Amino acid sequence: MAACSSALSRRAFGRFIGGGIAAASVSPLLGAGSSAPPAPATGGVVRLSANENPYGPCPAALRAMREAFALAWRYPDEATDGLRADLAKAHGLPKEWFLIGDGSSEILKLAANAFTGPGLRLVTADPTFEAIAVHARVQGTEVIAVPLDRQFAHDLEKMAAERAGLFYVCNPNNPTGSITAKSRVRSFLDKVPKDGNVLVDEAYHHYADSPDYESVVPLVATHANLLVTRTFSKIYGMAGLRLGYAIAQPPLIERLAQHAAWDTVNIIALAAARASLADAAYVAEGRRRNSATKAQVVSELAKLGYDVVPSQTNFILIGLRHEVKPAIDALGARGVQVGRLFPALPQYLRVTIGTPAQMKRFLQTFAAVVA
Repeated sequence: MAACSSALSRRAFGRFIGGGIAAASVSPLLGAGSSAPPAPATGGVVRLSANENPYGPCPAALRAMREAFALAWRYPDEATDGLRADLAKAHGLPKEWFLIGDGSSEILKLAANAFTGPGLRLVTADPTFEAIAVHARVQGTEVIAVPLDRQFAHDLEKMAAERAGLFYVCNPNNPTGSITAKSRVRSFLDKVPKDGNVLVDEAYHHYADSPDYESVVPLVATHANLLVTRTFSKIYGMAGLRLGYAIAQPPLIERLAQHAAWDTVNIIALAAARASLADAAYVAEGRRRNSATKAQVVSELAKLGYDVVPSQTNFILIGLRHEVKPAIDALGARGVQVGRLFPALPQYLRVTIGTPAQMKRFLQTFAAVVA
């Protein structure tokens, strides 16, 4: 990636300091005309570290949660079955092809338990979301980490050449925000040995709009070794409620379920998820807000000489061209929390796309830190 200038002029960023954003930038960054509800107060700290949706759940989900408190005395079995039925209808697949989890993080742990262990291997990209590798190592699994290619895509050709009990593909990828092209993913699924299971993590699916991207959920029907995970943490704004799900053919679902604890999903989260699935307009508005704010932030960073990895998610990865840890610490000391250090990308800063006001604060603080 091209890099930033070695020093940053305060004058070049002067219109952000004190006087706010220039008139030409106000509408995209401040979201003029948006009907979205206001984001929660930040309490003096801008949290751009965990790829959360700062707008939270849709109004229908909030209402559903309040009503679900009256059912707090009941185990969530019926509510879980109801969500599985809703998901089956939404995806056009049988209900038995779905497993509900305590966030998609629980699904990743179940997959590590079911498909890795001593004598088996996990193949992942490097860098990618680390959770499944952590769980696999606890199982005594050898983890093969294949570096991303020059376009920050999964090097699926090298991954497919390995033998493993489980292949993990995060698409769009965290922490880079990049995608791996649909043609390469399809080819990869056809090349992976049938005794190797493939988990495609689609946590950021709803934000991706590139013609080179596609969800692999429809391919589950023709690939018995394919497992897809989704989450309600991102576009649906439910990170704190913890709810996700797996899609696979019944034999894989049953293998996951063998390792699951009973009733890990609470009835409040289930009610919110069902209401969220019914509100397609809120998802579309969330995608629009994220895209508009992200584009404006990327534009302002480019004016300062900083390149950003093309992002199909609700976060960006900024190339600093020097060690990123001091910048992370300096931003945090000024009340702006950003992504952690990723060892494979020691000169890149991951920043969640927040509200326009939060991103204005980030840009002001970023300018002060790197100047």
